[in-house]
Amino acid sequence: MPQQRPPHPPDAGEPLLVVVDPLARRVDIESVRIARDVLRAGAPGVKLCLPEEPEETAAALLRHGRRRPVLVGDDAALQRTLGALHAGGELDVPLAFVPVGQPTRLTVAGGLGVPLDAVTAARAVLRGAERRLDLLADDAGGVAAGALRIPEPPCPPAPAPPGAALLRACRSLVRRRATAPAPRLRVEADGEPVVPPGAPAAEVAMVTGAEGYADVTVRAAPRRGPAAPAVGDEWATAADGRGELRVRARRLAVEVAGEGFRYRTGATVDGPVRFRAWRVLPAAWGLVLPRS
Repeated sequence: MPQQRPPHPPDAGEPLLVVVDPLARRVDIESVRIARDVLRAGAPGVKLCLPEEPEETAAALLRHGRRRPVLVGDDAALQRTLGALHAGGELDVPLAFVPVGQPTRLTVAGGLGVPLDAVTAARAVLRGAERRLDLLADDAGGVAAGALRIPEPPCPPAPAPPGAALLRACRSLVRRRATAPAPRLRVEADGEPVVPPGAPAAEVAMVTGAEGYADVTVRAAPRRGPAAPAVGDEWATAADGRGELRVRARRLAVEVAGEGFRYRTGATVDGPVRFRAWRVLPAAWGLVLPRS
């Protein structure tokens, strides 16, 4: 991830506000306790906040006052927090993060360079340095750290409450989502069409890169019928034989004809929408990371 200015060490003498997302407490209470003990041993004053609902986590962090905010939770908690900080004009405040959750819900944290074990992550809160990172902002007021993907890939359902009928309904929904035809997307980067005429895109990935740009990968939609146009020479060949284009851009716009598309940012899924536009906000937020 990009570092837009020299890392700034946090003040080791500052008291901490540690907000623990409720899902982190349910999934791995032992890691939460370890992180709490490490932070209490290394900081002069630690105030622990335990919200009852996930939606209360970001609001609690906004009330940090003179304390340094520390979030304990997964990628979804980080996403909600960044959205609240962005809406409240508080992105200039360095955020420390201790990832706790299921491994599949910590991919954004790992990609940002945050240690994934509680002890190392808590020590980074105490001894690390702030790095300014880019952020993706969309036209609906949302923000995302790291990367986004269109369409949202199908994933196994979460464990369902008892009830055979409900379980069958959930499985049926997942099967329909997994076998649904890929959307045919029109993609523009910095105001210019990315996909060649007659070869619409089926998948788009956007990852914040360096110097305020994002790396965009666009993959061609599969051919439909014997008369469908073949993927042109403009497309490179991906590992699975489908066409692939890669560009760097500050702005991305995606439109689809039909029922809409879903997109994933970390552990958060939004949509369906028929149009969405993103832009890169350079060095928009600060994250405390290990000095190495």
